[in-house]
Amino acid sequence: MGVEEVLSRKTGVIVGEDVHKLFKYAHEKGFAIPAVNVTSSSTVVSVLEAARDSKSPIIIQTSNGGAAYFAGKGIANTNQYASIHGAIAAAHYVRSIAPSYGVPVVLHTDHCAKKLLPWFDGLLDADEAYYKQHGEPLFSSHMLDLSEEPDEENIGLCAKYFKRMSKMDQWLEMEIGITGGEEDGVNNEHIHASRLYTTPETVYKVHEALSKISPNFSIAASFGNTHGMYKPGNVVLKPELLGDYQSYAAKQLGLKEGSKPLFLVFHGGSGSSDKEFTTAIKFGCVKVNLDTELQYAYLTGIRDYILTKKDYLSSTVGNPEGAGKPNKKYFDPRVWVREGEKTETEKVKERLHVFNADGQL
Repeated sequence: MGVEEVLSRKTGVIVGEDVHKLFKYAHEKGFAIPAVNVTSSSTVVSVLEAARDSKSPIIIQTSNGGAAYFAGKGIANTNQYASIHGAIAAAHYVRSIAPSYGVPVVLHTDHCAKKLLPWFDGLLDADEAYYKQHGEPLFSSHMLDLSEEPDEENIGLCAKYFKRMSKMDQWLEMEIGITGGEEDGVNNEHIHASRLYTTPETVYKVHEALSKISPNFSIAASFGNTHGMYKPGNVVLKPELLGDYQSYAAKQLGLKEGSKPLFLVFHGGSGSSDKEFTTAIKFGCVKVNLDTELQYAYLTGIRDYILTKKDYLSSTVGNPEGAGKPNKKYFDPRVWVREGEKTETEKVKERLHVFNADGQL
């Protein structure tokens, strides 16, 4: 039996109860799903191809900056205009093409800090409009990252938005505790190390507040996570803390020892060790964010092609085979962009294997 057996929609973008069933199945079978930031149709198909070839579900997400890029850098982002419309464009593209790859896809948006809430509002407006017409939201899920705010404000604002989302049976991911490093213009490189580790009591407060609204939520608690890739030893992850979060919550809820009542998220996955990933998954991590290492993987294919074919790319006509030989077949974007897609696809497949997600369909 594969994950498709528990889903009402087998392929394409899944929503509502299917998202909950997917994460529950991941808990039971001991795997996590990569959540890959995309910035273009090219990066979307790179990820879908990896999921198809690996027979795995996948999470495709846009960040605020990535969404603006998807819209086009020539569009001003005044009042989050480009980020809103870029995310919507990406969502419609993913919805239209994902069924062709034969895998279930969670369509998600990444970190939304307090200063970016107008973006979040615009996305929910689009969800509600889509829901009115189709009976489901445009996106499967969204993330609120209010971790820079006091915990009470963070949890309170998440609950407020979650009530709105729950009317569409939509999934919410929230962050409690700060992820270090820098991503998408948010720089936490100088945050004190103590703030990178969330306590079990704080995680449970999130569960208490959100579970009263809907069961469709996950928690990105910080266990030393850092965005980006750094020299080994500079980042001290403690994925065993996820076990403490589960144990404390299970005790508070009167559940048997070993229960995993929380759906947990691993942020800043790029550069982490296989052991750190497997430990996190053991303790109920169902989603792992990947961005930096996949950006680099995409680059390597293009870089290596350019370096190898440089004598064919210096002019439109003329190469080592002859002064009159045309070079169009070498500089056609469909050729060199494809090289980036292939190297990103291979990296995603590697991660699907490490996360035990391959072969789950």
